[in-house]
Amino acid sequence: MAEEKLLIEDLDLISEGQGEGQTDARVTASTHTGGSRKVYIESYGCQMNFSDSEIVASILQKQGFDTTSNLEEADVVFLNTCSIREKAEQTVRNRLQQINGLKKEKPELLVGVLGCMAERLKSKFLEEERIVDLVAGPDAYRDLPQLIEKVDEGQKAVNTFLSREETYADISPVRLNSNGVTAFISIMRGCDNMCTFCVVPFTRGRERSRDPHSIVAEAEDLFQKGFREVTLLGQNVDSYTWSEVENNKARLNSRQIDNRVNFAHLLERVAQVSPELRIRFSTSHPKDITDEVLHVMSRYDNICKYIHLPVQSGNTRILERMNRGYSREWYLERVGRIKEILGPDCGLSSDMIAGFCGETEEEHQDTLSLMNEVRYDFSYMFMYSERPGTLAEKRYKDDIAEEVKKRRLSEIIALQNRHSLENNQRDVGKTFRVLVEGPSRRSPDFLQGRNSANKVIVFPKKNKVKGEYVQVKVDRCTGATLMGELVE
Repeated sequence: MAEEKLLIEDLDLISEGQGEGQTDARVTASTHTGGSRKVYIESYGCQMNFSDSEIVASILQKQGFDTTSNLEEADVVFLNTCSIREKAEQTVRNRLQQINGLKKEKPELLVGVLGCMAERLKSKFLEEERIVDLVAGPDAYRDLPQLIEKVDEGQKAVNTFLSREETYADISPVRLNSNGVTAFISIMRGCDNMCTFCVVPFTRGRERSRDPHSIVAEAEDLFQKGFREVTLLGQNVDSYTWSEVENNKARLNSRQIDNRVNFAHLLERVAQVSPELRIRFSTSHPKDITDEVLHVMSRYDNICKYIHLPVQSGNTRILERMNRGYSREWYLERVGRIKEILGPDCGLSSDMIAGFCGETEEEHQDTLSLMNEVRYDFSYMFMYSERPGTLAEKRYKDDIAEEVKKRRLSEIIALQNRHSLENNQRDVGKTFRVLVEGPSRRSPDFLQGRNSANKVIVFPKKNKVKGEYVQVKVDRCTGATLMGELVE
């Protein structure tokens, strides 16, 4: 759910260790508002975690904290964590051991764990392992000033309460590590889908949607500040729903109209902020994405023609075991409608899990055959990693040998890399409208941005600057990147 998008050049497609459960950390940038204490935040995992770190920074800034990108000068260190795979958790544990080495030299350093791993392990960090001072779950960030104060008084602090209402709708995020062009807007929190392999419902709680007026207002504010692209975030954006009656019972009476807002309505409202503001969203669920959403996308040029539609497996029996709520046939029908309504050039990406409990060789081949039928532009690909407390751990035996999982994953990666290259090769000779996001990672003489289908395009800088829309004619490519020349 909620997966990190590609921003790479001349590299193989991202695969195991990246994407939804990525283990690379994103460190907060420094802010200087005259705060008396400095907080250092490392964020792991999905886009939602990075967005949450911006909320944390905003809450603490009002309490006299500046952010810092320098660990050595920090007074407070937070790791905003991911629990979706064992590798992600182990990375955080290793990092905590390193940070505790610094704490021996700086005993007053406050170390805390935030996010999904904090929610899953709760007080174990404090009582058994004793490697942190503070633990706060995803719905407890408003309580951070009080939790820090408790630690300052010599106590350990923990709040992992899961809320049915918290959306942080009234908090204006501090845009950390921002390029000034693209930004995330969280539209909902939690997840009601009980996929058997997934910890998210247990670490982020039940679904609740944010007031659409606050979402549109945030998009308008970002546009006025120079941002030109927003990504609407949710574990399952297609299940977004807001009811004036249900959420404002104290202000509405029975005679007033229940103005129910679904995701299609919200998407249209945000698109109407300005034709110069690009809209993306993540993540869609195959069982919930509707033709209404697709028709809204087709009506607005500024809604990007790209959908991340995780399939996880190409076999119906395995999908049933995963409790995904759709069959292979349903999924392919949805892909067919996407291509019919939005056209064959609509960008498509996915998630794949190799070696789920009980997966046979024939069922693995079904995943490969589905990939051949859909031909994704890129995918996030993983070996199955059993997570404690999930329905899969309770119901099924993790019975696929490690070497078999690795071999199946390597076959999925190889096929996806081939499809990515072939799809990009078909774009050679075409001209795309590109939003300039900043300099190329390889050379300051080149810029990079993405087209509507979410493909990275690199081109000569000339006199162009970030935040501009430019036309680029593609003349060559790799499996991950398109390259071309500016067209005046």
